[in-house]
Amino acid sequence: MNGRCVITVGDLGEFGIVARIAGRLPQGRTVLLGPGDDAALVGAPDGRVVVTTDLLLENRHFRLDWSSAYDIGRKAAAQNLADVVAMGAVPTGVVVGLGLPATTAAGWLDDLADGFRDECDLVGASVVGGDTTRCDLVVIGVTALGDLGGRAPVTRSGARPGDVVAVAGRLGHAAAGLALLQAGRAGGAGPGDPAPAELETLVDAHRRPRPPYPCGVQAAELGATAMLDVSDGLLQDLGHIAEAGGVGVALDLSAFTVPEELETAARLLGADPLDWVLTGGEDHALAATFPGGVRLPPAWTEIGRVTEGEGVEAGDRTSEHRGWDHFRT
Repeated sequence: MNGRCVITVGDLGEFGIVARIAGRLPQGRTVLLGPGDDAALVGAPDGRVVVTTDLLLENRHFRLDWSSAYDIGRKAAAQNLADVVAMGAVPTGVVVGLGLPATTAAGWLDDLADGFRDECDLVGASVVGGDTTRCDLVVIGVTALGDLGGRAPVTRSGARPGDVVAVAGRLGHAAAGLALLQAGRAGGAGPGDPAPAELETLVDAHRRPRPPYPCGVQAAELGATAMLDVSDGLLQDLGHIAEAGGVGVALDLSAFTVPEELETAARLLGADPLDWVLTGGEDHALAATFPGGVRLPPAWTEIGRVTEGEGVEAGDRTSEHRGWDHFRT
């Protein structure tokens, strides 16, 4: 400690916390009134506002010994921004509710705010306000806002038989990273284990997802009929599209390429990497359906078709392989 006293959030107090966070958060062009009043004021040029919210709990959605405060801020922002983008909208503002133990170091709070700031910067959004309270564990509630720019929202219910099913972004990386952390193998410990650098991409994917933000508006402009972000696993999330549209989805497993880093992690853990691709969540890739005649840009990969019927068909993996469920997993 070098004789230095660590300032905690308990030392700062509620209003000191708010002032400290606000000082690290620049405001974007859509923000008419940022932190400091009873409520923020965010422009809505389209006249409609896309709204989504998520709750993250310590030891449920993140662990402090696995992720830095900066990583947690990036992840908390990303999963909400991805939901906005999946509607075909552009994120504009984020509101954060924060519960912290009084012993939390003020520097940890700074890093968390910086994570939120930097993730929001990727899409031109701003953290415009929020609330803080004392709590035994770290609890983060995030609400994100977005603007459709005159476009119709892309919902889950529009898929029709004959549509192409496609994905943009990474699949299975976050799940593999989590599996490595849970097994204590993220550092490559043990005889014959790969060097840590070979696994760092996967561990980082769990700590800090990389949603394909530009692809949401791109899909909307291409006429996507349905879209969502893959937060709970591809099979499960495509099941939501199938159910909402009253259709079936048939996947072509030969369309999936398993990256070498997933193969490496699977060999280390004795796992099937395709399971991570099909059922792993938290990469926040985008899955969408498009009319059959649409020419997909390079960021999108065709993986199947919308069919008559119901459910998702993916070889022999459909019935037994489930994604994430907050009350069953």
